[in-house]
Amino acid sequence: MVAAHRRPSRRETSASQGAAPATKRVLRAPVREETRSPDRRRVTRDVVVTHSTRLRRGQLGARPYPSRAIAPASRLSARSPPAGTHVRTTQRSPVRFGTDIATVSLASVASDPSPLRTSFRASYAEGVVSEFFGACAGGAILIAWALHLGASPLAIGLIGALPFAAQVLQLPGAWLTQAFGPKIVAVSAIAASRLVWLPMIALPFVPLSAGTALHVFVAVVALAAVFGVVGNNAWTAWMGELVPSAIRGRFFSRRTVYITIAGTVASLAAGIALDALSARGFKGPSLGALAAVACLAGVVSVYLLRYQHDPHPVRPRERRDWRVLIVVMRAAPARPFLWYLLAWNGAVALSASFFSFHMLSNLRTGFAIAALHGVAVAAVRIISAPFWGRAVDRFGARPVLVLCSFGIAAVPAMWLLPTPAFLWPLALEAVLSGTLWGGHGIAAMDLTFQLSPRAERPFYLAVFATAGGLGFAVASMLAGLLASQLPTRFDLAETWTNLHVLFMLSALARLAASILTLRIQEAGARDVRAFVGIVVRGATAALLPRRVAG
Repeated sequence: MVAAHRRPSRRETSASQGAAPATKRVLRAPVREETRSPDRRRVTRDVVVTHSTRLRRGQLGARPYPSRAIAPASRLSARSPPAGTHVRTTQRSPVRFGTDIATVSLASVASDPSPLRTSFRASYAEGVVSEFFGACAGGAILIAWALHLGASPLAIGLIGALPFAAQVLQLPGAWLTQAFGPKIVAVSAIAASRLVWLPMIALPFVPLSAGTALHVFVAVVALAAVFGVVGNNAWTAWMGELVPSAIRGRFFSRRTVYITIAGTVASLAAGIALDALSARGFKGPSLGALAAVACLAGVVSVYLLRYQHDPHPVRPRERRDWRVLIVVMRAAPARPFLWYLLAWNGAVALSASFFSFHMLSNLRTGFAIAALHGVAVAAVRIISAPFWGRAVDRFGARPVLVLCSFGIAAVPAMWLLPTPAFLWPLALEAVLSGTLWGGHGIAAMDLTFQLSPRAERPFYLAVFATAGGLGFAVASMLAGLLASQLPTRFDLAETWTNLHVLFMLSALARLAASILTLRIQEAGARDVRAFVGIVVRGATAALLPRRVAG
């Protein structure tokens, strides 16, 4: 039912006076409105919310009483769902001031029996299953394989750099995506990247020398990285076409919640199982069993990928001029983001490959405590992800990226504090890292889509990923080389290791790279200082005790 206290719109007043509307109106997404006719029959009509002033993204204007005018449903805003997507919103109350169109649209898509709804559910499920693959074939388990096979710190640094060194294949991956379509390339490449782990199931039981087994392990990791890069490029382009821009932040934040819960459970279970079996002398067989679980999860994830909708199943065959890459690198909106990705990933790589190694080797936490640390990070990401998704949709990705980048610069510095007898700083690090990395991931993903036109999106994604991958790979290899040249231990105020030097350098490099976020421009984004003020006031109101009235 339409509320009785709605103020008449200017168009309705002007029509009653026989005058034309005096202001130009901006059309927004149509909303289905139900009323009752005099004979009590239900009447449904599609209305488009209009406004005479510029609207903030994700909000219905700056007036408490937005006007309505009946208009064709084809006149949609730039952030409405693409053509062919059926979005149904039925409301019994009027859309009031502060109503979030993105929330209404996401709820409507989720309740509509369409290919988009099915694809969203399949994408959530695929992300959950993929986390089981990652928990059994990455992270701490990857380091466990390396230590089991006798890898040195330099080798561990190189292994950590492989997935990022493979980013140079983003450009061939973009060509494959453009030539064959994102869905078929994503499904094929991701399947190969996960099933290539099949030899690792039998590796602990095959009588090979330590050096040969380590080479096989490195080859598997390298092949998985190569196929993963090609698949990730195609998957990102696919999601950019599939998910409407108006609800993209909410979609990825919700997906982040689901996959983080799954990753928490899977990582904790894998760490506990590996600790328990390793204590009984079954470390090799337990690693092989985890590889089997990873391959099984990979098969299920490929099935769920094939179940998702392709918005453009028939594509015209186009010959792309490779000079478009030069155009991408020279594009004024994309260039600051490109330099940021290069510097930021290099700064992160100085320490990222060594956190798990530091916990297992220097802090002697064991796999269960290392997994518990991951659980804490994941729990914080689950709590903070909805907030960051709403913030990106409402204020823009740029202010979120700036705030999170400067905050993440403090994360490596916190790793200077823990010792084997003093581990509680890891809890504070988990809270800070989980909160800020969750926002950083959502903002970076949304900004990648915002800066890449749909026609050239695979090439934009390829250039962005190549810049970040090269920065990470080079810095990770240099970090491993530096760690191997420094003394294993030396005394300062506390007993430090060679990895503490890397943590300190990474903190300084991240702080310097964060300054580059200030040069990134995003159309319609709010001012960074205003956004930081809103976040500080909201956090203060949430943390400080409220006064009791009376």
